Amino acid sequence: SQMKPATVMDLKVEAVPVDEPPPLQVFAHMSTLHGIAHIFSYDRITARCCLWLLFFLSSVAFLLCVCVDRVLFYLEYPHVTKLDEVVAPSMVFPAVTICNLNAFRFGRVTRNDLYHAGELLALLNSRYEIRDVHLIEESVLEALKTKADFQNFKPRPFNMLEFYNRTGHDIRDMLLACQFRGSPCRPEDFKVVFTRYGKCYTFNSGETGPLLVSMKGGMGSGLEIMLDIQQDEYLPVWGETDETSFEAGIKVQVHSQDEPPFIDQLGFGVAPGFQTFVSCQEQRLMYLPPPWGNCKANPLDSDFFSSYSISACRIDCETRYLVENCNCRMVHMPGDAPYCTPELYKECADPALDAPTFSRHFLVERDNDYCMCDTPCNATRYSKELSFVKIPSKASAKYLAKKFSKSEKYIADNVLVLDVFFEALNYETIEQRKAYEVAGLLGDIGGQMGLFIGASILTILELFDYLYEVAKYKLCRCSDKKDQNNSADHGTVLGLDDVKCHVSNFH
Repeated sequence: SQMKPATVMDLKVEAVPVDEPPPLQVFAHMSTLHGIAHIFSYDRITARCCLWLLFFLSSVAFLLCVCVDRVLFYLEYPHVTKLDEVVAPSMVFPAVTICNLNAFRFGRVTRNDLYHAGELLALLNSRYEIRDVHLIEESVLEALKTKADFQNFKPRPFNMLEFYNRTGHDIRDMLLACQFRGSPCRPEDFKVVFTRYGKCYTFNSGETGPLLVSMKGGMGSGLEIMLDIQQDEYLPVWGETDETSFEAGIKVQVHSQDEPPFIDQLGFGVAPGFQTFVSCQEQRLMYLPPPWGNCKANPLDSDFFSSYSISACRIDCETRYLVENCNCRMVHMPGDAPYCTPELYKECADPALDAPTFSRHFLVERDNDYCMCDTPCNATRYSKELSFVKIPSKASAKYLAKKFSKSEKYIADNVLVLDVFFEALNYETIEQRKAYEVAGLLGDIGGQMGLFIGASILTILELFDYLYEVAKYKLCRCSDKKDQNNSADHGTVLGLDDVKCHVSNFH
């Protein structure tokens, strides 16, 4: 059959009907929101409706106040600190770094050393002459005169690292006895490490063998060493310098294997003539990153250290500072920059790192921008309790003098004993935790909504759904009225172009 062509009369535009939303009174009685059914009643407005409206608005106001308070409290990012004590069957023994307070043995200083570093060590003046002769003992003066005779002397190349390494105290000479958990230990168990005190030694660094563990707490379960500090090898002191010390003894730092020793700042002193007991307890610290805390979560951006610690950050910072300002680095600093000469040590490096000088203040003032050393998010530290007893006793002085072929006075002036052990086989955990999280915030707001207006998330969705239906209905009605006005102005018959458009769309 042949299709009948469409005519103008056959084309009618029909509007899609839009359902009218229920009246406000009906929605109020159907809603799960408490109270509004009494406000929007079917009867005329009464005093009862007004009272319900007042109570409802008051509840909403209280709800908003409480919600604002909870949100502001959340934005403070509060945290709490949890302290716990954990018993362990065994624990890794810490690294123990020891440094003799005297950096250079006088007997190992050569004429070439004295020529290059004599002024740095305050032994010679700028004219290569012995200074303060009246303060020198006769035996020391004779040796010094021989070494300071530079007539017909041809200086050889000089390197500060080689100087520190050669003249520093040797652990094989200092170590008189050593035991760990009752078993003997050897000088080879101590790794050489350089600090601002010069040549130092670290026991249980993890680089000379597997990490040692303690199986129980108390004395006898840790490290016990007897040392000879060799005071007769101490460099004569006739002036105040950073490379010489007024004290006699050793400096000790108990630290984790993951952080380098920072012994000049964090170490404690041990004096000759005493046995020092160091009772340790391991503390494992866990801090929160911003905005809840101030710890540094990202690894250290350093060419020198793989793991972040405050010690590593400070050494890294001081190294960069010296390389930029002095074009060299100290012996204890990592990197590949050239070592500072004795002249640069005295004129640039030492003043740059000394607190009383302007340069040190400059470094401290620039810390916020130049050297941000935040607390690591995970760290291990060791709390310590120190106690002392006199050594040797009058009863043992003769025996020790005979055993080590020294005089009783030498034993009293030079020998010390150091005991490092765990107080008990447990460790403390100090952990920061978030005090208020999103779940707590939502729970508080939900609870307050239920208390004040009896609402929940679904109730809020009900309100939005009703408002959406009302808005849609209003917009459609406005659109329909506009279309009717346009039809009245231009007529209801469709034009030829409109017919063609409809027909083409139909086909």
